[in-house]
Amino acid sequence: MNAIQTHLESIRATIPQGVELVAVSKFHPIEEIKTCYEIGQRCFGESHEQELRIKQQELPNDIAWHFIGHLQANKVKYIAPYISMIEAVDTYKLLKEINKQAAKHNRVIDCLLEIHIAKEETKYGFSPESCRELLAGGEWKELKSVRLRGLMCMATNTDNTSQIRSEFQLALQLFKELKSAYFSGEDYFNVKSWGMTHDYKFAIEEGSNHVRVGTAIFGARTY
Repeated sequence: MNAIQTHLESIRATIPQGVELVAVSKFHPIEEIKTCYEIGQRCFGESHEQELRIKQQELPNDIAWHFIGHLQANKVKYIAPYISMIEAVDTYKLLKEINKQAAKHNRVIDCLLEIHIAKEETKYGFSPESCRELLAGGEWKELKSVRLRGLMCMATNTDNTSQIRSEFQLALQLFKELKSAYFSGEDYFNVKSWGMTHDYKFAIEEGSNHVRVGTAIFGARTY
């Protein structure tokens, strides 16, 4: 077992049953993904359409590819035929485009709404209030080729554990609120995606069931 496999197994040992691990493979070569695949990892996260396209064509078909970065609307058509989940839907415009492109391929694409809870500037993500407004508006219910599975967020990049936990707690409260108001009878609305290499253990303790870990598995990125 090589170093990447050892790291992956070490991470898996810290993740409880019922929590999905997304191995963040962006900027890492195909051979390293194969290494993880060989010991059973099937879910990988990418954030650049062209890089993902190459990897998807060259790697096994049973990999579940998650798009985890900011997705431009004009790139959706390229990933719509095969993407398993789009984790960072940050506008209603993007959600409509995903629906349009998914319909062309007779697919229903799973999506997460990205929530901006971090105490730092970012261009992307719904505020909790704008997310509430989106769902209250009801137009999303007409989009039959997308399925809202839950929420995604990132905590502030800080060493302040209390702040990180507080932000994850806010995300969990919002998830529960939206689940009750709009998805109470829908088992599929069940994804709470928060936690990365530096904070995934805290995230799991604060309700996450879907963590995105890259550096701890693959090491520093190769740009």
